[in-house]
Amino acid sequence: MRKKIALVGGGQIGQTLAMLAAMKELGDVVLLDVAARENSVKGKALDLMAMAPHGNYDAELRGTSDPREIEGADVVIVTAGRPRDAGMTPRDLLDINSGVIAEVAGNVKRYAPEAFCIVISNPLVEMVHRFYHVSGLPGRRVTGMAGTLDVARWRAFIAAELGVSVEDVAGTILGGHGPDMLPLPRLTTVGGVPLIEIATKEQIDRIVERTRGAGSEIMKLYGKGSAFFSPAWSAIAMAESFIRDKRRVLACMALCDGEYGIHGLFMGVPALIGSKGVEKIYEISLTAEERAELSRIADAVAKHVAECGI
Repeated sequence: MRKKIALVGGGQIGQTLAMLAAMKELGDVVLLDVAARENSVKGKALDLMAMAPHGNYDAELRGTSDPREIEGADVVIVTAGRPRDAGMTPRDLLDINSGVIAEVAGNVKRYAPEAFCIVISNPLVEMVHRFYHVSGLPGRRVTGMAGTLDVARWRAFIAAELGVSVEDVAGTILGGHGPDMLPLPRLTTVGGVPLIEIATKEQIDRIVERTRGAGSEIMKLYGKGSAFFSPAWSAIAMAESFIRDKRRVLACMALCDGEYGIHGLFMGVPALIGSKGVEKIYEISLTAEERAELSRIADAVAKHVAECGI
């Protein structure tokens, strides 16, 4: 029996997720959007089904505005809510999207309580916590997409800056999303060569700042709306590791239970994703400066979560 993937939110990220999930044959896809006209998501599903013969994939796709259609989903990816537009801060979105995420979490709790859930909705850190507390799902089955996307941007910008293949760049990022992320140049390599040995401090500083501000850079270029290609692919990488038990180690927002001295908070950490969800968080030996910065970020995340009443 094929797996079932529920995509909650039928906007640009949702439709891109549907296309990628179908093309990778991860399972049958339900595209749910309770806010949009039902015909819109039904049309997107039908359009993707008509692409299947040329795309050489087998997957059932359907669109709906009925939350009951997600029943029994193996994976739920949440993009619902208003996207962040140019000039908006993550805090601006909080009041708008908190209610949306609470409703989504309630529906998942009712209809897909065994699903592995990936939250993309912004502001991401707060929305992951909101989803987790409302859904009541185990922490290993709730995660946020951010770290996977942040590392992809980090690798892409290093490759562009140095004129090398992105395939040969490896590294990770800890912490939050956007300004509150902690890239680790010390542990980043290019073809096995440490980044700090082949890039100048000025280059590294430039790449760090560009990675932290990548979301805003894209929004300014779009004029309206935010990134959708790269977030979708990042979430699909996580979903595929779960569905196919690939046991990839990906940076993601995972619930820490003492790792890095952090308790009860979702933070960007390297985590093993397998058929049971987030199966292990890996702790990296950090320098005193890195530990202090991660502690500062954790305090900021805790403050944001507390202010939201989560």
